[in-house]
Amino acid sequence: MRPLILVTNDDGINAKGVHCLIDRLIPFGDIVTVCPDAPRSGQSMAITVNDPLKLTELPDYKGAKMYKVSGTPVDCVKLAMHHILPRKADLVVAGINHGSNSGVNVLYSGTMGAAMEGCAFEIPSIGFSLTSHDPDADFTPCYAAIDTLVKGVLEHGLPKDICLNVNIPADAGIPEEMRVCTGCRGKWNDEYKEYLDPYGHKFYWLTGTFENLEPDNHDTDEWCLSHGIISVVPIDIERTATITRDTEWLREITKKPLG
Repeated sequence: MRPLILVTNDDGINAKGVHCLIDRLIPFGDIVTVCPDAPRSGQSMAITVNDPLKLTELPDYKGAKMYKVSGTPVDCVKLAMHHILPRKADLVVAGINHGSNSGVNVLYSGTMGAAMEGCAFEIPSIGFSLTSHDPDADFTPCYAAIDTLVKGVLEHGLPKDICLNVNIPADAGIPEEMRVCTGCRGKWNDEYKEYLDPYGHKFYWLTGTFENLEPDNHDTDEWCLSHGIISVVPIDIERTATITRDTEWLREITKKPLG
């Protein structure tokens, strides 16, 4: 039986990136694609709570089953698991995202939200992103990484609670190197710009500049991407932090009776 691969994204069912991803995955298994009906970037692991979800089956694309959902990337994964797939998927692949999901962006990314949801279903999951927001971007720099990592994950699996955040530099030609690294520590500055509408009312538009807080750390995804190297960051969806010396006080005060 060929592996069953669930494909999703956050750029929507019509995005070029997801079609390039399907093209690359067809040799590896049977493909079922479930994507939002429109772009849903920045949705992280959001789910639709107060509105009904509409699921629409579309014509196949090169043999891949295609569906669109009026919800978030995580909605797409959940609906696929409960109402579309004939059996549990062997792999969840999200992307190819139009734009980087390195560093802190992994927290906001709908692409990685979908990958983490697949991981929560205990299915090996990967998110692929290209560092270009061009709707007609050239995705060929991603292909070798997709081939290598999908083959490897299908053969070896991934540890429980671990998924992969893979980012590919768009401006370095065809990358010749791929490296396991850590997510860069950084932050966004001046995230919202203030404007006035024609009636003099203020409104705000998301913008901002990313500040790399460890520019000289060669072990981060941002450093790799700036040097033409594909970054592979293992993401742990188990969010519990280890109590360290700096937080030992927390353990001590919670031992005492309240009141």
